[in-house]
Amino acid sequence: MKLYVGNLPWSVDESKLKEIFSSFGNITEAVLIKDKFSGRSKGFGFITFENDEEAQKAISEMHEKDVEGRPLTVSEAKPMVPRDNAPRAKYSSESSEAPIANPAEIVNENSETETTEEEIETVEEAKENANSDEPATEEATEAEESSESEEIAEEEAEKKTKPE
Repeated sequence: MKLYVGNLPWSVDESKLKEIFSSFGNITEAVLIKDKFSGRSKGFGFITFENDEEAQKAISEMHEKDVEGRPLTVSEAKPMVPRDNAPRAKYSSESSEAPIANPAEIVNENSETETTEEEIETVEEAKENANSDEPATEEATEAEESSESEEIAEEEAEKKTKPE
């Protein structure tokens, strides 16, 4: 019987994993799952016992047992469920139970107003609008600057006329 062992301390390697469970019976395999890029443990592994009774005893005694300050999770290993809803030929011909999102059914709850398709600008329209924008001229810049200076002058005049 194959067991899943989770919440392993980072210091545990395959030999230490096998050593922890060897008191329960004959172990045929001990595998620690590691990150393929860094080689570091992912914090879980698998132990395979020759005898099912020994495996059940290991589950009952080791589940939630503290190892180096971490409570282990020990249970019977189950086949991995793929995330892409594709069947795993090795384990079963059934597809995964994980649902795939349908974009048409997704509702944006944060949106306060509904947008119609007429309001949505296509990429082509956006490019056309961007190309039709004319660059600022010196005259336009000077006009903006003069309007800003007029506003400042008005504010200063208001401050002088108000009694304090």
